[in-house]
Amino acid sequence: LNQSMSWMRRESKTCLWSFIQECPSGSLHLHEFRRMFGVKHDSAEAQYVENIFRAFDMNHDNTMDFMEYVAALHLVLRGRIEDKLRWSFKVFDGDNNGYLDQQEVTKIIRVRIIYKIKKSSATQERDLLDMSPDQICERIFRDVDINNDGEITLEEFLQGVQRSLWLQDFLHLDINPSAWVKRRLSERRLTGT
Repeated sequence: LNQSMSWMRRESKTCLWSFIQECPSGSLHLHEFRRMFGVKHDSAEAQYVENIFRAFDMNHDNTMDFMEYVAALHLVLRGRIEDKLRWSFKVFDGDNNGYLDQQEVTKIIRVRIIYKIKKSSATQERDLLDMSPDQICERIFRDVDINNDGEITLEEFLQGVQRSLWLQDFLHLDINPSAWVKRRLSERRLTGT
């Protein structure tokens, strides 16, 4: 417990410092959040990053304050798998209606494939790149949409992902989207900025 508290104090100071450097106004705006990810406004990834921002903007004021920022970092760095899955579902649910339809899933798949190609993903994911977004979407719905109604509810998503190793692998970066946070903190430590 003492080690955990010590880690939290250290990381909170680092996060606060990083947040102040990034957002001297005290609020992180969407355009700043996109810049953190290196995503341009008109790119294929923009909607995905906007959904991530929306998921972290808990009070829906179109900014992320320090408390929301810390909560986001805690989730991505220390959160339980179920919390990360719930967060992923919220990110994927672009229209915020409580379920995923094939259009939302296909849109996420297209962005994920673009992202993986850009990052030259691991060889075990190469077979995924050989599948079309429609084929991947069909497989996800076949594995997760238990009642075959063409919609994936949060419960179906939670159960389906926990059942399917293939889907866990596909969603890996979304379930634990902390790589960018860790990289950012490491860059700050190395440069002393």
